[in-house]
Amino acid sequence: MSKRLDYAQISPAGVKALGGVYGYVMQSGLSPVLVDLAYLRVSQINNCAYCLDMHTRDLLSKGVKVEKLALVQAWREGGDLFDLRERAALAWAESVTLVAQTGVPDAAYEAARAVFNERELVDLTIAIGLMNTYNRMAISFRNTPQAVMEQ
Repeated sequence: MSKRLDYAQISPAGVKALGGVYGYVMQSGLSPVLVDLAYLRVSQINNCAYCLDMHTRDLLSKGVKVEKLALVQAWREGGDLFDLRERAALAWAESVTLVAQTGVPDAAYEAARAVFNERELVDLTIAIGLMNTYNRMAISFRNTPQAVMEQ
């Protein structure tokens, strides 16, 4: 699969705007590992190889063990590998990413609100929306994952 176009070169202001949102999320006070786990789960749902590769590498560089990364897709069975906030973030990421199917029901909202304050939940939802956008850009324009380029 070859890259279709370089959207960062074609629309630098648009990519910069997305980067601004990313910067906001990173300074929001949410744990960087929690955010990256949500990014990874969103990217799994969307089957975005480019972002899966990137966020797996990011989490490994932050000291997350490969055993935990291997179970992100099945986090509900991951037991104590995922703490309460991580489980809540992964559940929220799934519901929000699959909004056309889930409608993000009241039960999902209430479960997330039991763990996150209002600001945290809004910021987490911004992060989830951003990753969905990045996934759509990378998939649509066929960004090549670093792992493929290293071969």
